[in-house]
Amino acid sequence: MTPERSEMKEPLPMPPGLPRLYTVKNTAAVLAPTTAKTEPAIWADVFKSQDRFNSRGEKICGNGLAATGAIIRRGRKVLIDIDLYMAWLSGRESEKAG
Repeated sequence: MTPERSEMKEPLPMPPGLPRLYTVKNTAAVLAPTTAKTEPAIWADVFKSQDRFNSRGEKICGNGLAATGAIIRRGRKVLIDIDLYMAWLSGRESEKAG
């Protein structure tokens, strides 16, 4: 017998060491107050994360986000490890400042 939703108490705590995974929409909601990253800006980071080729066959270098392991794809779903994304983002900001 399983308890009904009204009888359920608190959600189980997350075990330590598991990544905090968010969808792109939720990532934008979490980061908007501190980084001003919008949902389209995060999608652009995801799209440009890997090397790709233009229509003439020339290589366009990616932004390095894919190499960090921050992007997790499960079918059509794109999840972002928020801690790895923030580390990558702070590294990019320090490169621009220097």
